[in-house]
Amino acid sequence: MPSHSHAAGHSHHDHSHGHGHRVSHGRAFVIGIVLNLGFVAIEAIYGFLAGSMALLSDAGHNLSDVLGLAIAWAAALLAKRSRTERFTYGLRSSSILAALFNALLLLVATGGIVWESIQRLIQPAPVAAGTVIVVAGVGILVNGFTAYLFMSGSKSDINIRGAFLHMAADAAVSLGVVVAGAIILWTGATWIDPLISLVIALVIVWTTWDLLRQSVTLSLQGVPSGISLPVVQKALETLPGVARVHHLHVWAMSTTETALTVHLVMPGGHPGDRFLAETQRELKQRFGIGHATLQIEIRSTEGHHDGPECPLDASPPGPAQGHDHARGGHRH
Repeated sequence: MPSHSHAAGHSHHDHSHGHGHRVSHGRAFVIGIVLNLGFVAIEAIYGFLAGSMALLSDAGHNLSDVLGLAIAWAAALLAKRSRTERFTYGLRSSSILAALFNALLLLVATGGIVWESIQRLIQPAPVAAGTVIVVAGVGILVNGFTAYLFMSGSKSDINIRGAFLHMAADAAVSLGVVVAGAIILWTGATWIDPLISLVIALVIVWTTWDLLRQSVTLSLQGVPSGISLPVVQKALETLPGVARVHHLHVWAMSTTETALTVHLVMPGGHPGDRFLAETQRELKQRFGIGHATLQIEIRSTEGHHDGPECPLDASPPGPAQGHDHARGGHRH
């Protein structure tokens, strides 16, 4: 590795954030909330009249989804707010909190379904299967259509994915209720109703777990899924003139935007604006990292910062005779 000789450092700050294209789902949120509120009322009334635990539990789940949609929508709007002196990144991270809350809300609602279903298994009750089938059939249409509205954004934004999973889970619940009603009509076995509810609850927990894991990771400033930190480090180490990479951090600013900070040791001197621009562009294209802060160092200063908090640092600190360095900032 080249020796890290003293060099006169200079500061260079060039701000340039690459913002990912944000798709507005405002209309989808409005349609989803209105449709589901109406369906909750219908389902609760007919569930009570038909004596169906599956319909009543689905109504409760749908009501939690209306709240979940409202939270996701509010977070999507907050994420567009401009930065302030107090919130210098704006309120982008509210979308991460919304995804986390939605995952927890789904699990809590599912817990309620499990509890009520177990009670109904212990004490079976008559079920008007015909009414159950018709109402749940409407639920498949309402929830399936609403889920479709969020499908396009569910892969790139976990906040939108949370809304999508809510609706897709409800469509699955409604389908299960239809199946339960058909079996009851055929066999007269009313215990099928709560049993189907339990099976659906397990499916919801299974599909929600990944959303919960990802949202917790992002809320703790973990590296977003789909980005490998060693691969990012390798890409930076192979840049021309870079002798070493340390203090590399990657985290999510929101459910759609990723940031990076890193120290690049370049004994040959500051590489100039073009190097910074090309590096930022490569990080954006290869890894989807649109907010990159690059600190250029003539010699390593890792012994004066972070220390053991950076396990990816490639080698031990250099001599502590000073740390003149040059900085490269955000490239727009």
